[in-house]
Amino acid sequence: MAEAKANAESLVPKFQLERVLNHDQAGRRTSLYGSIDDKPALLILERAPFPDEDAYLAGVPSSLSRLRNLGANDIYAWFMARTGPLQFDAAAPPTSSSNDPSAFFPDLKINLIYPCTETHVKKYSKQGVRNVLETPEIYRDKIKPHMQRKREEGRLNWVFNIIEGRKEVEDVIYRTKLGECGDEGFLLLPDLNWDRETLEALHLLAIVERRDIWSMRDLKKKHIPWLRHMKQKLLEATTKTYPSIEADQLKLYVHYQPTYYHFHVHIVHVALEAGATQATGKAVGWDSIVETLEVMGGDEESGMERLSVAYTLGEESELWKDVYEPLKKAGTGADITAAYRER
Repeated sequence: MAEAKANAESLVPKFQLERVLNHDQAGRRTSLYGSIDDKPALLILERAPFPDEDAYLAGVPSSLSRLRNLGANDIYAWFMARTGPLQFDAAAPPTSSSNDPSAFFPDLKINLIYPCTETHVKKYSKQGVRNVLETPEIYRDKIKPHMQRKREEGRLNWVFNIIEGRKEVEDVIYRTKLGECGDEGFLLLPDLNWDRETLEALHLLAIVERRDIWSMRDLKKKHIPWLRHMKQKLLEATTKTYPSIEADQLKLYVHYQPTYYHFHVHIVHVALEAGATQATGKAVGWDSIVETLEVMGGDEESGMERLSVAYTLGEESELWKDVYEPLKKAGTGADITAAYRER
């Protein structure tokens, strides 16, 4: 057994690359075609999970060999980094970028929140997850007041800084002229989780200028023309910025609950692996919202606030602790929605 393992391990360093077959999982896995001892071979590279040893993790920030800032706004900053020295291939042509000592080949994406708050700590800590059903009554009496408080606490200052051109000006990849497009004004930013290079992992945020829509709950039948026109404008802006991408290679969705209460839209490449950001209980498709509003009864003021919406919450989140956990306890273990309606 030991000899077989040693023989297998000796093969990998002898791999000679001929061409890259595919990048997938947002660039975390790469399939390579080449040869070993003049015989064809496939080598599939995939990034391993981080070791969970404290000693290793404590040393990562100070051991980075290269660090490049991608952007910063308020307490948030994000970077690309390399965790170790790059070994150059002596057999590579002199013109190859892989032999350029100044070339930057990052293998780590870093987000920094400094100074962070207890809310941030809870959000990023391991915690249990609950599925909840937000009824129109719970939204009206509990969630909407929660949204109002968060807006009044100044939680949106960083968003307004971007909209008004005071921060992240260099990161805005497209925008309508500020204040000249009325309700259809918007800007496009790279999502902080995108490396800004891998197009099949494209993830943009579209932030609208109008401030009367906090979340999808504020969308009404009267907004259908606006939603349809905005979709067209967002797709056009994205494909204009990235000409190699076509409109039917893009998906638009919103989050509910959103991270912040100012209406914004996620635009992603269809090849982007559907992780937590696109999961059921978090993402709601743009077209689904429009279709729901179209078939909804009532007048032009009827809207998404009339519906019950299911989503997931972490057990350390404010909404779970302040709203849903007390409702669950009040129902002595019964269905949260039923417990609330019986009050």
